Amino acid sequence: MRSYLDFEKPVAELDAKIDELRTLEAGGSDIGEEIARLEDKSRQALDELYANLTPWQKTQVARHPQRPHCMDYIAALITEFTPLAGDRKFGDDEALVGGFGRFRGDSVCVIGQEKGATTESRLRHNFGMARPEGYRKAVRLMEMAERFGIPVLSLVDTAGAYPGIGAEERGQAEAIARSTDACLQLGVANVAVIIGEGGSGGAIAIATANRVLMLEHAIYSVISPEAASSILWRDAAKAQEAATSMKITAQDLLRFGVIDSILKEPAGGAHRDPAAMIATTGDAIAKAFDEMRDLDGKTLRDQRRQKFLNIGRKLG
Repeated sequence: MRSYLDFEKPVAELDAKIDELRTLEAGGSDIGEEIARLEDKSRQALDELYANLTPWQKTQVARHPQRPHCMDYIAALITEFTPLAGDRKFGDDEALVGGFGRFRGDSVCVIGQEKGATTESRLRHNFGMARPEGYRKAVRLMEMAERFGIPVLSLVDTAGAYPGIGAEERGQAEAIARSTDACLQLGVANVAVIIGEGGSGGAIAIATANRVLMLEHAIYSVISPEAASSILWRDAAKAQEAATSMKITAQDLLRFGVIDSILKEPAGGAHRDPAAMIATTGDAIAKAFDEMRDLDGKTLRDQRRQKFLNIGRKLG
């Protein structure tokens, strides 16, 4: 069953009418033309809404529970995927999944945050908020990928690293820093895709890549709008104002040079046509890797470091 966001109420009402009419049509009523008219009206309303989304509305879309998650992309794009578990120091963290497989015939290392789709899986994956052992697992996988000359693909979707006491006791900040450094030191090509939320160090720890791609209605920020409003104004109700001020949308980040390209989403967001969104993402990933296929390790490292040094220096 489709879930509607608050600002999608006009579309929800039209779709409800369409469902009612389809029930009548199934009973023998000749109302096909009326259904077609309302479907066109619903599509037009949806297009108009999504053509003018505010940063806060984009935040809601990026968090939509039916949006395709990391494991959906892996299932559709990666063949022979073999997940690896554990950081060889403390334990495994299912918020951050990773392993090796084949992307369009070529070997690839995949690392990503998985939020989960059901209550049980969300709890198991800790809503995509990784602990230190998750980032240490990412480092282990990246080091293994470099040893065998295998490119790295990161799928980013997290509200941020887990802020619990246990995570801090086990060195959360140090683990994030080492993971970020491992990205920078890679002598193989790496591509990161912000598929939903790119939250703070939890995202940058695996998104420090040669190419950073971002879905049209995803968000990427140093802190969540709610947390920013609580710190700046001591009022979580000002999250909408914070979202606008923080420049967290793909369009703003492309202008600042934080990301390299925007992947257009289906009408109404990725959650309305996950298969089409995943196919578009797959094509963009393939193009990014192809552009770096003949580059040696030193060139890849230099290019990656320069990319991040240039952020914010010149507006596009």
